[in-house]
Amino acid sequence: MPILHVRNVPETLYEDLQSRADSQRRSLSAEVITLLEWAVVEAERTSEMTLVSIRQRRSFNPATAGAPDSTTLLRQDRDR
Repeated sequence: MPILHVRNVPETLYEDLQSRADSQRRSLSAEVITLLEWAVVEAERTSEMTLVSIRQRRSFNPATAGAPDSTTLLRQDRDR
């Protein structure tokens, strides 16, 4: 597997990455790889793809996916 070395990382960025890795329960290397994979996908995303994704989310109906109504969930939570 290839190795990537990065030099001159600003201290604040390094600390932010380490903090994020800790909160995600990952090693620093695993967190950096995850973020790089996400950045590559996002960089290649076109505005048309973004609009399609937004339209799909707008038309999503939780009931069709078998999710209960929010009022039912609130009632169950209050009854606990």
